[in-house]
Amino acid sequence: MKLKKLLFSVAALAALTIATPSWAETELSVQRFFGACEADFGTNTDVDKAVGECGIITSLINKFNAENSDINVVVTTVEWPGYDQLTAQLAAGDPPDIVTMHESVISDYQSRNLLMPMDDIFKSAGIEPSSFTGAGVAGVTKDGKMYGMPFDTWTMLFHINLNLFKQADMLNADGTPMLPSSPDELLEQARKFKAATGKPYMIQQLANGVAPYTRLFYTFMAQQNSDFFADPMNVKLQSDEARNVVNLFKTIFDEGLTTIDMDYPSAVAAFPGGEGGVALNGTWLIGDYVAASEKEGALKDGYTVYPYPQLFATDASYADGHAWVMPTKERSDENIAATAKFLRFLTDNDYQWARTGHLPGVQAVFDMEDFKNLPHRSNIAKIAQTGVSLPPAVLRQFAVQDIIGEEISSAITGNKSVDDALKDAEYRVNDLLNNL
Repeated sequence: MKLKKLLFSVAALAALTIATPSWAETELSVQRFFGACEADFGTNTDVDKAVGECGIITSLINKFNAENSDINVVVTTVEWPGYDQLTAQLAAGDPPDIVTMHESVISDYQSRNLLMPMDDIFKSAGIEPSSFTGAGVAGVTKDGKMYGMPFDTWTMLFHINLNLFKQADMLNADGTPMLPSSPDELLEQARKFKAATGKPYMIQQLANGVAPYTRLFYTFMAQQNSDFFADPMNVKLQSDEARNVVNLFKTIFDEGLTTIDMDYPSAVAAFPGGEGGVALNGTWLIGDYVAASEKEGALKDGYTVYPYPQLFATDASYADGHAWVMPTKERSDENIAATAKFLRFLTDNDYQWARTGHLPGVQAVFDMEDFKNLPHRSNIAKIAQTGVSLPPAVLRQFAVQDIIGEEISSAITGNKSVDDALKDAEYRVNDLLNNL
């Protein structure tokens, strides 16, 4: 008899628990890259105290959860960029609710009806599409609809160690670094820097990664007004403009004016360690390098950053952006409402994300005094006007990036002639695009 009463009590308690209001909490699954940093920011809700991409996005989501007891954002962190995992989840019919995605990748999924248009959810969240930057809107708009919420615009930059530049007598009278304005001047300055410091002018990730080669290639092709992707299904890379870029960086490699054997983590760490003068890396490292310059070390009080220098006729920088997208799936009204609330929170806190170094996705942030007072933002703000991307109709842009980077790498390191590498890159890209 006692056993029966006990079992009845347990069952009654379970039923009561299910019936309590806490059961109504809406779970929102968010999948992102930007790294993992639970040890440092896993419980932090003070976003002002967070630094770096991982720290800021982790703290933002923590803050959202703390302020919205009716919603529980559950985060899955994927290894960058995470698209293989997302594709598998979509194939299995179980994608996350919200996912980070590069704007250059959106067409790959949208063209296969794997992403939901977000215009209606913006309306329900009170988000005006006109509040985003022109670059952001262009990056997420396909067939007249917005398939992502712009989060930022990013590009590759010249991160500069002013202490080493001073040692090389390469500072202007106002303390700013001397930057080249032509390919010949770039080589001249790089040689002078190495002779004076004994260190390479550039720090690059050239091991276990080829994307940096492609991104600088796109930048300096754009500076030469090369419309090499005029036909989104047929790239043209056998040109004088392409040879100009590859031959320039082959000379830099051959003369030891750059690091040659660093993977990404090594290259990121080498710059604040004083192992070279200019780190070719992205906007996302500005916050980390500012923090490094405030500590004892080779970068102490000696950091600045600029866009890639204008070496040719036109001032241009290859740029992309991060966005939040909604994979195609059945969604409840509660899920849609929670998604709208979360997206509105992110737009309202876009300034915090801009502290990483990325340019804001929300236009009004540019006018905020807090943003204007962030270190070095005036140096890079022009990228909002000079940033260029591949035509949005070009599909498989990450795969194209890898192919071009692989072939450029083979030319720069001497495994192929420049002409053969460009010919092979052109053939491989066109073969990919014409067999989708």
